[in-house]
Amino acid sequence: MSCLHYCDATLYIENVNLMQVAQQFGTPSYVYSRAMLEKNWKAFDQAFQFIPHCICYAVKANSNIAILHLLAQLQSGFDIVSLGELERVIAAGGDPQKTVFSGVGKREDEIEEAIKKNIYCFNIESTSELERLAKIAHRLNKKVKVMLRINPNVNPQTHSHISTGLKENKFGIHVSEIVSLSRQLVSHTSLQFIGIGCHIGSQITTLAPFLEAIDCLLDIYQQLQRSGITLQYINIGGGLGITYHQERPPEIIEYAQTLQQKLSSYPVKLILEPGRAIIGNAGVLLTRVEYLKSTPHKQFAIVDAGMNDFLRPSLYDAWQAILPVTVRQEAKKIYDIVGPVCESADFLGKDRELAIQEGDLLAVDSAGAYGFSMSSNYNSRGRPAEILIDGDQIRLIRRRETIQETFALENIIKG
Repeated sequence: MSCLHYCDATLYIENVNLMQVAQQFGTPSYVYSRAMLEKNWKAFDQAFQFIPHCICYAVKANSNIAILHLLAQLQSGFDIVSLGELERVIAAGGDPQKTVFSGVGKREDEIEEAIKKNIYCFNIESTSELERLAKIAHRLNKKVKVMLRINPNVNPQTHSHISTGLKENKFGIHVSEIVSLSRQLVSHTSLQFIGIGCHIGSQITTLAPFLEAIDCLLDIYQQLQRSGITLQYINIGGGLGITYHQERPPEIIEYAQTLQQKLSSYPVKLILEPGRAIIGNAGVLLTRVEYLKSTPHKQFAIVDAGMNDFLRPSLYDAWQAILPVTVRQEAKKIYDIVGPVCESADFLGKDRELAIQEGDLLAVDSAGAYGFSMSSNYNSRGRPAEILIDGDQIRLIRRRETIQETFALENIIKG
């Protein structure tokens, strides 16, 4: 479900006309719906009401501190993959003790700071990381909670770049190592072994991969229990997909009911790490048509948003709906929607049927996840503004970067 709707042939988010947003803040800009964000988070919380659970929003999907603050007000937990993300959570008023630290490459300084800031637990992804964490925890005289992330070798049937649970992926610990590593873990006096988990990928649109992964987790849970190791948590990660084009992912309630049937007989608390499914369809990228260009082979609509602003189409060949902010009653043409960046990979969409003119506004739908968070200053372009719509209120939550700010950290060496 999109946060966009038309009224009198003009595109709105909640009660705000997107033409008004462009007039006030310019383009390109990311625009988010507070109502849709909160609705999505509450849908997860309500759907899992019959089992003890904690929703830890995946910060990497969208890390704007205003977004994180809204989630913190809902009592959300957070899933982080860097110290920078932890600092954002804290700045947004999030609770470190509802925060889990994932990721395969945690540096020593990141681990140390996370321990000092009293995060809830670490998701461990290798034997070397376990040893590093144990040494740092011992040096700091802290007892640190730990979960082991398992690689269940499950095909999530998604894009190869966002598949994270196959044996060739860098993530998680091989199933065959878990029991021996668990015994090693419980021998560390500075560590407390609380659970196991997995995260098999992103934009998953069928239930089968989730069920296969949970079966793997439950098998390991039973093996550990037979070895005398009782766990409090099972972390099933995130990955539930949204509709961009013709995908038909499970509804949140269907996803929850299926997982709860698997887990209801186990005395564990569930941790979920959704990101895209909470913020993805709560945001759009607003852009303006600078030029219409015709060649003997193609019609191009050259817009002011590029791959530096929105990387998903270039990186994943992702398809997302591109809608005119104002509907024109004239003949449509087939356009490639391309940006100003000097790369042939710089496109937002190909072969789109639109009736548009130079100066028109377009909205790239469902761009709330992995949009701004993956943006860059490539071609020395400032990153876009971010705007939150709250009913009829328009709130700037990140101003547009200036050219000067793109090189403010650099120095000229004289002589």
